[in-house]
This record gives sequence, structure tokens and C-alpha cells, in this order.
Amino acid sequence: MTAISVTKARENIYQILSEVNSSSQPITITNNRGKNAVLISEEDWNAIQETLYLNSIPGMAESIIEAGKEPLEECSVYNPDEEW
Repeated sequence: MTAISVTKARENIYQILSEVNSSSQPITITNNRGKNAVLISEEDWNAIQETLYLNSIPGMAESIIEAGKEPLEECSVYNPDEEW
């Protein structure tokens, strides 16, 4: 992971935001007090939040893994009118 000082980040914020969004690589922003931060794209942040949410539902991760093993021919067709 790339690390830059808060001063450099301040000087190049638009370029850094562009890099983070295009590469999906987080950047650590450091300061001299040892209180660093990590900059990630909004898209990556949303993906992390979704993963945390899904992992918080008991049995969800196992269900997703099992569904991934199911042959595509055996999968149901999505029906938006189907009651859950």
C-alpha cells in the first residue's frame, strides 16, 4: 500500500483521488503524530460495507458459498412477482 504524508496529500488531493478511484488501491496518509488514515474509493467503501452487512447475517456467507457451487442449469429464474 502506498503511503504519503498529509502535506503531500494536501498538495495533490485531486490527483490522489483520481488514482484511488481508478486503481482501487488504498493510500495511507501519514502524519508526524502516528495517527494515520487510509483513503479508499467510495465504490470500495460501499463494497466493504456490503460485505460486512452480509457477514453479519447468520448463515449468509455459507449460503452464498453453497449457491456458488450450484450448476447454473439448476438455478431458478428470477421472478420479480415471487413472494419471499
